[in-house]
Amino acid sequence: MKSSLSMISLLLLVSGCTSLPPAIRDFPFIQVPYQAANQDISAYKDVPVRWGGVIIDVENEKDFSLVQALFYPIDYKGYPQLSKKNEGRFVIESSDFLDPAVYTKDTEITVAGILKGDIERTIGNKTIRVPLISATAIYLWPKDYRYNYYPYYYGNPYFYRGYYGPYRYWW
Repeated sequence: MKSSLSMISLLLLVSGCTSLPPAIRDFPFIQVPYQAANQDISAYKDVPVRWGGVIIDVENEKDFSLVQALFYPIDYKGYPQLSKKNEGRFVIESSDFLDPAVYTKDTEITVAGILKGDIERTIGNKTIRVPLISATAIYLWPKDYRYNYYPYYYGNPYFYRGYYGPYRYWW
């Protein structure tokens, strides 16, 4: 009985963690560094990739949507690593309508898709070419997903704001 309760508790804790949907998690991709793709996009055309970043802008055309994002490397779980330096911009093309009220600026994103080539973007008075991904799946990270890894915070009297530190409760 005790072991089954332990197993149920463990499953509930694991299920509470945010993870990628299967369409992105199980997508067969090749690790293509951003700088390599940006310098010679023709060498990586039609290569499946999984990239992450932060949304800058969304544009909706008649038959497709374009999401411009800042590229951040992703970790083994698919989380954009915002603690690392962003490497540049890329654009995601989706055949779906992507509502700018949902795909908002500064939202973290992970995308699985095919490197289609590059596209021109104008930033201020400068025009640059950035990698273009034809999206197979797009995942928007919840605003608080980074804080879901403290499952013992609630109910533990020795935890204060998610870490053991000088602010312990003394009974």
